[in-house]
Amino acid sequence: MKSIKEVVKTVKRPEKVLQFGEGGFLRAFVDWQIDIANEKAGFNGNIVIVQPLPQGMVDVMNQQNNLYTTVLRGLKDGKPTVETRAITSVSRSLNPYTQYDEYIACAENPDLRFIVSNTTEAGIRYDESVKLEDKPQASYPGKLTAFLYRRFQAFKGAHDKGLILVPCELSEDAGLNLRICILQHARDWHLGPDFINWFNNDCDVCSCLVDRIVPGYRPLMNKDENGKTQAENLCEKLGYEDKLLDSAELFHLWCIESAKSHEDELPLVKAGLNVIWTPNMDFYHTRKVRILNGAHTSSVLAAYLAGSNYVQDIVCAEENGFCKPNAAANKFMHDVIFNEIIPSIDGDQQQLINYANDVIERFQNPFNPHALMDISLNSISKFWTRCLPSVTQYIQKKGSVPKLLSFSLAALIAFYNGTEIKENDRGGKYLESKRAGNTYPNNDSLPVLEFFAELNRTEKDPAAIAHKVLSNVSFWKEDLTSYAGLEAAVAGHLAAIQSKGMPAALADVVA
Repeated sequence: MKSIKEVVKTVKRPEKVLQFGEGGFLRAFVDWQIDIANEKAGFNGNIVIVQPLPQGMVDVMNQQNNLYTTVLRGLKDGKPTVETRAITSVSRSLNPYTQYDEYIACAENPDLRFIVSNTTEAGIRYDESVKLEDKPQASYPGKLTAFLYRRFQAFKGAHDKGLILVPCELSEDAGLNLRICILQHARDWHLGPDFINWFNNDCDVCSCLVDRIVPGYRPLMNKDENGKTQAENLCEKLGYEDKLLDSAELFHLWCIESAKSHEDELPLVKAGLNVIWTPNMDFYHTRKVRILNGAHTSSVLAAYLAGSNYVQDIVCAEENGFCKPNAAANKFMHDVIFNEIIPSIDGDQQQLINYANDVIERFQNPFNPHALMDISLNSISKFWTRCLPSVTQYIQKKGSVPKLLSFSLAALIAFYNGTEIKENDRGGKYLESKRAGNTYPNNDSLPVLEFFAELNRTEKDPAAIAHKVLSNVSFWKEDLTSYAGLEAAVAGHLAAIQSKGMPAALADVVA
């Protein structure tokens, strides 16, 4: 079979984007969108990928002439849909640890206008050990500060040669934190007030919200009944071999926060993409965390204890392969979203409803089975971030305790039902808990595990258990027993779970 570079032609365009990160997410999200903007909106720009760590995959990228295929899979109008696209928006990939001169020379490119990144949240941190003269700097903010300073010097501080930075790390404060790190390096390296003024006035550091599930290459290695992988079958249909196939869901949303829209330079909306330029993305961030993430965290622990194993078990209509539908869990997730979470959120209710409908369709995606145990990791902190604001704001708005969200809090307590902390083969600690006579590992921080192990050894009364969990300020940053009726509601649900079992208790609460 021919290679992709023998079938798909590269397209020479001005290099307008520098991208720190070569992983599956950026390639199936940012690079995919820029490829569409080239085709449909006349962006006429290519990307230079920079490998942020000493180890990476830029060599494989270059071997394929930086060509690869995105494989988007999901439901469209209720039907399983697969869309493929050969991506030509990446012109070259560089390893700054072995190609430093070629990399830093990109700062002198007059066409360059945007920098995007995904170096993980931990990548945006200040490291006082990195120096301007390092080639390259070990940290991402260090690399970026040195790169910007080289550009400032090359163009003598020209106002029109500032850059627009869009860090795509999964943190709502990524832009702010990156700006703080760059300014700290500029001061420590004595880069001077002219550079700092140029950076502050002529560069724009945007925070953003990225929303697309990108499983990448791994799911494509699943084999069919004939022993052939999904990747092999796809390549046969495409007519070429591609070692960089990148799978993602159909849905995408990119919300970019900036005082000024840069749509005139990066015409993503014009290209028909689901992109929002906004001076304040608080509503969109709240919408995603409370509805998409909150639907997961509020529903999956009860569903797991009731016998389900995948998100698709909650939302699918009929049994299909790994999917075994749970009608009670399905109704619970639907009702908790539309009857309790959405009413607790300020803002356009119709926008929230439309987004929630998209979320449910995304959960039904048959191509990306999502294990409930994977979602259960660190459930205490997830509940605090994703669900507790819906609980407290519902109480404040409605003057009553939300039935389903309080049940989800009781299910959370029931999920941490073990008494012994054990060690896995990697040295990590977990709480050994039980579902229908079988054990499963609760993975969370050690203080959380120790709290529940001691609680379950010493308390059996659901009212006492509910009181101790809800009054644990280290979990919730406040005493939840102060909310009238919440403690009694959680204790009642927990008593029902203990006496009836989760399947029956879950069925009763949605009846």
